[in-house]
Amino acid sequence: MNDTVKEQYGTSEKLSIRIALHSRYSVNKQGFGNWIFSNYDIREGMSVLELGCGTAEMWRGKTDIIGRCSEFVLSDFSEGMLDTARANLSDCPGISYRCIDIQNIPFPDRTFDVVIANMMLYHVPDLDRGLSEVRRVLKDDGTFYCATYGENGMMEYTERLFDIAPDNSARNYTFTLQNGREKLESRFSKVQTLRYEDALEVTDVEDMIDYIYSLPSHTAIRDLPREEIRSVLERNMQGGVLRLPKEYGMFIASGVQS
Repeated sequence: MNDTVKEQYGTSEKLSIRIALHSRYSVNKQGFGNWIFSNYDIREGMSVLELGCGTAEMWRGKTDIIGRCSEFVLSDFSEGMLDTARANLSDCPGISYRCIDIQNIPFPDRTFDVVIANMMLYHVPDLDRGLSEVRRVLKDDGTFYCATYGENGMMEYTERLFDIAPDNSARNYTFTLQNGREKLESRFSKVQTLRYEDALEVTDVEDMIDYIYSLPSHTAIRDLPREEIRSVLERNMQGGVLRLPKEYGMFIASGVQS
């Protein structure tokens, strides 16, 4: 992973700011994490590997799913993230924690029934190699779940609010809802696309400012004084609400590509 990604995800602080914004202001109260889980098919005796588990916050309260697995591995390339994951799930037995780079997964061929890689494939320097590794460690009848964002979401909208040119350095469109299917089809014979309908309705712009400052990119906005960012956001509120579009979803991939 590149240095910017390592700096952003070395600890959980900045990621937690972004998670909190979505948790507090998302219109769809099901929650993206709950929606993702509603699409998992994890049955008794299955072996599961999650790559890029982050804080593992999504697995809180899911002891029933974890307990039914014959093997359950949470992994991340950041030891700092794994420390937070262990703390978050300290009361949940049956979990193995591993520091793993998706480009070199240290498990034998056909080990897992399920592999998960949510909101992280766009960070992988050699995505083709990463997907090849995922396909290798999956059993022939296994399933790969990978959530991601689209190319028409909240930060694209925010750039338009500030009337600035698109930040090409922030255009990490390596793996999106628009192009992910094609990339997965190079390794899997069946790929399903699911979209999660949602938006943000922010009532305290200070939370949105904190979100902007937590980002690794969008420097043209981040470099502005806090009061200037606040002024722009407040001008675009209607009835005390700043509404921002969200574009998220996931792919479910299976089958061996011939």
